[in-house]
Amino acid sequence: MTKYNVSQKLISSHLVSGKMNPGEEISIKIDQTLTQDATGTMVMLELEAMGLKQAKTEISAQYVDHNLLQTDFKNPDDHIFLQSACDKFGLYYSPAGNGVSHPVHMERFGVPGKTLLGSDSHTPAAGSLGMLAIGTGGLEVALAIAGHPFYVKMPKVMGIKLTGSLPDWVSAKDIILEVLRRHDVSGGVGKILEYYGPGINGLSAMDRHVIANMGAELGATTTVFPSDKITEEFLISQQRKGDWKEILADEGCTYDEHDEIDLSKLEPLIAAPSSPGNVIPVREVAGKEIYQSMIGSSANPGIRDFAVPALILKDKKIHKRVSLDINPTSRQILENLVDMGLLKYFVQSGARIHQPGCNGCIGMGQAPATHKISVRTVPRNFPGRSGTKEDLVYLCSPETAAASAIKGVITDPRDLNMEYPKFKEPSQITINREMIFAPSKEENVDLIKGPNIKSLPKFDPVKEAYQGPVLLKMGNNISTDEILPAGTKVLPFRSNIPEISKFAFSQIDESFYERAMKYQSSGFFVIAGANYGQGSSREHAAIAPSYLGLKVVIAKSYARIHRKNLINFGIVPFTFVNESDYKTVDQNDELKISGILQCIEKQKPISIENITKNTKFAIQCLLTEQEKEILLDGGLINHAMKKECF
Repeated sequence: MTKYNVSQKLISSHLVSGKMNPGEEISIKIDQTLTQDATGTMVMLELEAMGLKQAKTEISAQYVDHNLLQTDFKNPDDHIFLQSACDKFGLYYSPAGNGVSHPVHMERFGVPGKTLLGSDSHTPAAGSLGMLAIGTGGLEVALAIAGHPFYVKMPKVMGIKLTGSLPDWVSAKDIILEVLRRHDVSGGVGKILEYYGPGINGLSAMDRHVIANMGAELGATTTVFPSDKITEEFLISQQRKGDWKEILADEGCTYDEHDEIDLSKLEPLIAAPSSPGNVIPVREVAGKEIYQSMIGSSANPGIRDFAVPALILKDKKIHKRVSLDINPTSRQILENLVDMGLLKYFVQSGARIHQPGCNGCIGMGQAPATHKISVRTVPRNFPGRSGTKEDLVYLCSPETAAASAIKGVITDPRDLNMEYPKFKEPSQITINREMIFAPSKEENVDLIKGPNIKSLPKFDPVKEAYQGPVLLKMGNNISTDEILPAGTKVLPFRSNIPEISKFAFSQIDESFYERAMKYQSSGFFVIAGANYGQGSSREHAAIAPSYLGLKVVIAKSYARIHRKNLINFGIVPFTFVNESDYKTVDQNDELKISGILQCIEKQKPISIENITKNTKFAIQCLLTEQEKEILLDGGLINHAMKKECF
């Protein structure tokens, strides 16, 4: 009898096609979907373009947690549009102020054994409950809502055994930072990270959420924990005991790769600017002046992640130079902080209390000062993601963030002259179900579109040949925040492709839009190094460049989600056959490529001509059969409509 680990059990129970051999394309049935407002507006426009009548999933939920600032009409218009779309297509709706999608979904809808597909790269956070939760582009989520399976290459499963117990002043954030220290931002590509061992017994469901959430920063397909007694305790606390079932790895099961962490040997860690993989001990940077400390995000969303720093701050004041920003992750958590008498400790310390939501994590307000250090419990510190181009963001635990806010410098929390405030969440907490609205039972609901909401542009099929300039040459680990930034100026245009396209690659080259518009009809190229498109699932990082005329990307390698988004919107993701050829191409070189359709069909390398240098080099585009069909049709919408899926 085959012995399965938890990941294999979850996949096998939802397998629609393919075999569970690493690297082979499989398709899986999707039970639930998650969308947030920064990506959800596009998903709803895609559902409209498909002509969908009603969601076919067990549960689909739309959260408003990113675009919360209402400095003009655009964000509130989007909120109204999203609510009307939920009523039209049959989705649950969580309005602005109700909280961050991932912890709220975990509280209200997470069910062990179910699959969840989300248009947010941190969707794998739900793996903390024994779910198979995967982040992807919005268009694939739209198809899942319409009842179609999700296609992905079968990942390898890396088993990470946890032993021992965490010392005082060390918490779950330090565990995932240790994993990032060992494996860096591309160490999880093509893998599921599955945690097991006696060390997980000391981790609450929300501790596990912290770890599963930031598995995305390793490029992992997802992260999985077993569903055990800890999971049951969490669901009982949420008054949902009936949703629990045990899912454990079979005794004697194996993993494709393996790692082991002795929790008792960990110390407070911190990721220095400007990568989640740039992890070092806090003590190595202790003493550096800070000007901002931020607590609260999908990466540290539990009650304990606020309770412990609140107890650290009790009867203390933050340093006069520091802005301490507290972002409750859900209305329910905010209510419990009030009920437990913990919120007052933040207020009395001088902290600033903000509405439940993503806020500064996505650059929606709370931007730090130029060249001044901000320590944050958020999952990412890519350049400029904070809203300040010249930022210095460090990622750390709530303990380190609170200690640093008191001292005014990066502080190892073990150096505070106090006893570690251990916190155990009470078995009975305040539950708030009031602010999630069930799908409307009305028929013939109209979508309410404000003036900023534009329908999707048309996407043309891939052509046989292209000629044009290299408008941009980039290095390794370019993130989607750099391809299409977030922040207060950009996010409100998520439902307006012509306008949001003006910000494409602006973090790298502010002149890019103006230069690209000269080639919008004829096309151009961009060149990149390894792991191109890491980070967010935002498909706008593919749609906006496509709208401007980007037809071909040539890179050493791609992050999973962005590569799929390029294909879904008709951009050919070539790779260098010989990576050394990357050095032979410069920005502004004129390139000429032909035989593209044959390259896609036959899956054989072709030669591309550098007219400027009078040289040639080989490129390839390795695709699955389904990806071939999608790309040749000019993208996933065209492909779906061609097959009359709706």
